[in-house]
Amino acid sequence: MGDMFRSEQMVLAQLFIQPEAAYFAISELGESGIVQFRDLNENVNVFQRKFVNEVRRCDEMERKLRYIEAEVKKDNISIPDQQDLPKAPNPREIIDLEAHLEKTEGDIKELTESAVNLKSNYLELTELKHVLEKTQPFFNEQDEANGMDSAHKALITEDTQNISIRGRLGFVAGVINRERVPGFERMLWRISRGNVFLRQVEIEKPLEDPATGNEIHKTVFVAFFQGEQLKTRIKKVCAGFHASLYTCPSNFQERSEMLKGVCTRLEDLNLVLNQTQDHRQRVLVSVAKELQNWSVMVSKMKAIYHTLNFFNMDVTKKCLIGECWVSNKDIPIVQKALSDGSTASGSSIPSFLNVINTNEMPPTFNRTNRFTKGFQNLIDSYGMASYREANPALYTIITFPFLFAVMFGDLGHAIIMACFGGYLVLAEKKIQRKKITSEIFSIFFAGRYIILLMGFFSMYTGFVYNDIFSKSMNIFGSSWFVNLNEEEALETDELSLDPRFDYEGTPYFIGLDPAWQLAKNKIIFLNSFKMKLSIIIGVIHMIFGVCVSVVNFVHFRKYSSIILEFLPQILLLCFLFLWMVVMMFMKWIWYSCDKANPIEYGSSCAPSVLIYFINMMLFKEQEPTPGCNMYMFDGQAQLQQILVYLSLICIPVLLLGKPFYIKFTRKSKPHVRSNGDVNQGMELGEYPEAQQNTSGAAHHDEDEEEEEPMSEIFIHQAIHTIEYVLSTISHTASYLRLWALSLAHAQLSEVLWNMIFQMGLKNSSYVGAVLAFVFFAVWAAFTIAILVLMEGLSAFLHTLRLHWVEFMSKFYAGLGYPFQPFSFKAILEEEGGGEE
Repeated sequence: MGDMFRSEQMVLAQLFIQPEAAYFAISELGESGIVQFRDLNENVNVFQRKFVNEVRRCDEMERKLRYIEAEVKKDNISIPDQQDLPKAPNPREIIDLEAHLEKTEGDIKELTESAVNLKSNYLELTELKHVLEKTQPFFNEQDEANGMDSAHKALITEDTQNISIRGRLGFVAGVINRERVPGFERMLWRISRGNVFLRQVEIEKPLEDPATGNEIHKTVFVAFFQGEQLKTRIKKVCAGFHASLYTCPSNFQERSEMLKGVCTRLEDLNLVLNQTQDHRQRVLVSVAKELQNWSVMVSKMKAIYHTLNFFNMDVTKKCLIGECWVSNKDIPIVQKALSDGSTASGSSIPSFLNVINTNEMPPTFNRTNRFTKGFQNLIDSYGMASYREANPALYTIITFPFLFAVMFGDLGHAIIMACFGGYLVLAEKKIQRKKITSEIFSIFFAGRYIILLMGFFSMYTGFVYNDIFSKSMNIFGSSWFVNLNEEEALETDELSLDPRFDYEGTPYFIGLDPAWQLAKNKIIFLNSFKMKLSIIIGVIHMIFGVCVSVVNFVHFRKYSSIILEFLPQILLLCFLFLWMVVMMFMKWIWYSCDKANPIEYGSSCAPSVLIYFINMMLFKEQEPTPGCNMYMFDGQAQLQQILVYLSLICIPVLLLGKPFYIKFTRKSKPHVRSNGDVNQGMELGEYPEAQQNTSGAAHHDEDEEEEEPMSEIFIHQAIHTIEYVLSTISHTASYLRLWALSLAHAQLSEVLWNMIFQMGLKNSSYVGAVLAFVFFAVWAAFTIAILVLMEGLSAFLHTLRLHWVEFMSKFYAGLGYPFQPFSFKAILEEEGGGEE
């Protein structure tokens, strides 16, 4: 957990690797995923790099794998997930893998082409069969002389009797796509001027396209005509509309014999097709078992050669030189990976690592686990932390769900949210194996621990608010009593609670007294309570954010900023707004309805803290209430004036302190010019300690700061001062959203209960029992959809804003860039997400 306070210390390292060991060393580093390589060949064309041919070979293997995967999925064969993914193959194994993939692709292509040819023949025979069967009624009159039975004679239509003249009419029979039939009819009418007689019958069962496997709907047609010239025109139209023409005998006997032959050939071809499909299925099933392993191996191999293209070759061409960012803690792991790579390659010359000093800003690397990753993503979404800057994610783990819970405080809704988050956490491995592609569910799953904590914290605040589905629980016994007789109590729907007459003086053990649920002045009480609570929480949260800035100043050795920035900021915040919080507690403690208290400290004399604060800022006297003191204690007016004057003094210190300090220190500090390190970091040596690297970065920042003109420094400091002074007011007011959303959530929950669920409880008959189930279902649906999902999302967004703007603006710069290590796991996850 110590790594969560700030980002890891990073160093820039040079890797000197023997060419024969480079592949194995990079493979080991990819498995560990702890280094971010820098491209030393940015100005070199991609096609002129050393390992471009190897990358092309990997691209070709990926193309073959994509083709194989497409064929496997086309046959609806599931690709099993491998638990243990293989490592990158050895260079000697690459040739065997490439040959195996080529052979597999050739076999599948051969099987596919054979299946397509067989299916094409099957389609042609099927169409011919339909032509022979469907055109039977069109030739009834012509077959009458050959002894047709009475059933065929009854099917002779009037149209065929009028146009059929033996030996003089020709015909063309075929099959055409159903959607092209209207255009086909119009074209035949135009080219023949109405001298073509077209008959058509739809094929009821859809046919299969041999190439794609999609269903196609076709229609059988017969076109009767007279003359060879018209026949040529009809055939050209059929060719233009992609109609398939088939030879159809005009004699009934010949058609019957031909139909029998076609049926026999179809049966034989169907048998061959089934055998071919079974063989193809067996081949694809065996391929599917190894497909994921092949894909992983090729992806890792391609990533290795792509990374090797970042390396430079030394002058002797016997060593590859690369640069990478690596965490100081992970340097022994990198050295071990280099040693394992040399051992695997059998190289006698060891590879080694050399840490070099640099003034370049390192990347930001925050080491996370399953629990902290979600909270770190919330911070990184605002802006990546500057290098070694204080990381807000550690504090967000507690403050984020707590502020959410203040707005979402309902025990019943919180239990639903906690159960959902708990399910996602307990079943996370099972869910990960399913690889659900829904974007919304992926967002919920990524924040499962955030949802779980938000549910737990909301259960606590809901218990404190004594609010469960807009109802209260009387666990410890109420301290209020009804100061009415039985008749008056039954006639009254709502009671107005007055602590002078209806309160025993013993407070409820924890949380809100359940008697307030029936009180007419409940909203007035909760408004005051939750508004003050939100101000108290907001001021404490902002003070904590200002205090965190001290951690940054100490780490980066900007000790002057502690006096010239931190102290004025924290004093300004405390003298004004923390004093307002103190007055709230003083009012709660000193003023009560206890008859033993003096009259000046009774509930009727309780002052308005907001009026006190406004009068303090305006230097205005408050008009006293008759019989009450003007202030809570003697000397309060003088103390408030002193606090305002001191807070006003903080503003010029904040405005001019840092610019004048920079101006005076520039004159006293000589400017030293340096040509840099003579060895340019090429000598071997131990990696530097944290102090050396930090001081180097600090000197670099000071040099940049000295180069900035004084006029810009004054302008920037003025902007920063104005922004902070105004933000103390606006940010404090912004925390009132805790009160507003909490009150809105409670009122909406109460409205849903009274307007929907209670309607089913009003009827005391048997019908009411049925209505209770119906209205409960409606109430439950609205509760989950509106109060849990929509209100939960609203509270989440407001909590996010309070952290990004009100809290993190006090100390967080967020000007860094992320550490993106070379990791096979990240590459495979990205490829898997892209494919999905």
